Amino acid sequence: MSTPTDPAATAAGIAAGYASTGPALELGSVVAGGAPHPTAQVRVPLSMMTRHGLVAGATGTGKTKTLQLLAEQLSAQGVPVVLADVKGDLTGLSRPGEPGDRISTRATDTGDQWTPTGYPVEFLALGGLGTGVPVRSTITSFGPVLLSKVMGLNKTQESSLGLVFHYADTAGLPLLDLKDLRSVISWLVSDEGKADLEGLGGLSKATAGVILRGLVALDDLGGDVFFGEPEWNTADLMRTAPDGRGVISSVELSAVADRPALFSTFLMWLLADLFEDLPEVGEVDKPKLVFFFDEAHLLFSGASPAFLESVTQTVRLIRSKGVGVFFVTQNPTDVPPAVLGQLGNRVQHALRAFTPDDATALKKTVKTYPRSDAYDIAETLTALGTGEAIVTVLSERGAPTPVAWTMLRAPRSYMGAVEPAQLQAAIAASPLLATYGTAVDRESAYERLASRLAPPPSAPPQAPAPRQQPEQRDEQAPRSRSRREPAPEKGVVEQVLGSSAFRSFARSAASALGREITRGIFGTRRR
Repeated sequence: MSTPTDPAATAAGIAAGYASTGPALELGSVVAGGAPHPTAQVRVPLSMMTRHGLVAGATGTGKTKTLQLLAEQLSAQGVPVVLADVKGDLTGLSRPGEPGDRISTRATDTGDQWTPTGYPVEFLALGGLGTGVPVRSTITSFGPVLLSKVMGLNKTQESSLGLVFHYADTAGLPLLDLKDLRSVISWLVSDEGKADLEGLGGLSKATAGVILRGLVALDDLGGDVFFGEPEWNTADLMRTAPDGRGVISSVELSAVADRPALFSTFLMWLLADLFEDLPEVGEVDKPKLVFFFDEAHLLFSGASPAFLESVTQTVRLIRSKGVGVFFVTQNPTDVPPAVLGQLGNRVQHALRAFTPDDATALKKTVKTYPRSDAYDIAETLTALGTGEAIVTVLSERGAPTPVAWTMLRAPRSYMGAVEPAQLQAAIAASPLLATYGTAVDRESAYERLASRLAPPPSAPPQAPAPRQQPEQRDEQAPRSRSRREPAPEKGVVEQVLGSSAFRSFARSAASALGREITRGIFGTRRR
């Protein structure tokens, strides 16, 4: 169509494509002719939030505030939210915002009846590193694909690790923490375990050594506290507050920001666990949960083909379980094309074109948008102000809306970090702290194997038989000690891994538990 010369008419025409008869998230107002038009509203239907989305833009353009705005409105409509707080500046969701001139101006420009509001927030921390209720996973549940991503294994090593998991699953060896997995691998590369190693087919001694070294490095990065029990129950992400608002589960990552491979993959485990646990629900009027991946480029950087395929499949299928997934990153090109093609809702903040690579990324981004008669998208993307974005979403009938230069509403919660004392008080009051607050190290593969090889308690001394000759006692005593006592220089673990008792146990331990373990898309355990 031809472009109207009247900016108000242009804005009204664009806003007509965002009309919604059902519940919706209000994003802001259309900008046309260089000015916002408060009566021309841009919104995304609540039912379309399961069609996934992308929030992108250069540093300082307002992505975090957009994430805050979306989380607030989802919570207000009874939808639980999971988000990652890498920098610690989303803790303000829990307290009301502070009015001011800038807030008043933004509210006027966007047609928003702004009211300061705090929201129900549950603060979580991976493994208890940082401030929040600890979130942990067992090694068995985490699975080989995600663990390979954390350790940076190549395709061959990832396949070999999968064989180790298969061996442990079928042998009934519980893998709860890192030392359990190290014990199983060490056994397989020992002389006693050679036959079992050969039986696996694709696991070489050299590859097992690489994996063992990777586990040591992971331990040094803090993996010893990420893996273990009590394991997180994904049902605790699906809660609503007593007033009906959705609980926002904020995973605080500032304490582990220097370990991006670890925290980004752990977030993917949470999503994969949701996928395995939730039933199929088909199309829904509102999401069961919306999951935001902040700093999404960290999730895909250096990922193996198997990992990318698993992410793509999860994103494609989890919509039928009522879950929406939004990726938050600097540039749309950070997200693989197979995943990007499934993201129906787009909020694109300003992009910069300072370098040839930036210019190339800008051109690629422009090609992903519907054609617009109202804007030169390439020019607009570099001219957007802070808190402004190019938006296109799916309408109630599932069709792409017109591209809209949008002035986004201001969040109603506090835009910044809360005081540490307030944060600690909120965590102390969490109903989840009693369940997850204290780590549990119950008996697992490592402990079971160690106990089987521990020397039996010494019998109380007895008087020698009257007719026994001294030289006979001297000959028998050393043999008795050699049968009962470990070599002085060896520890319990070495005994376990090098003993025929371990071999016998491993082959006979195909318990019902082991046989019941089945694995899903990421190799995570299906319950």
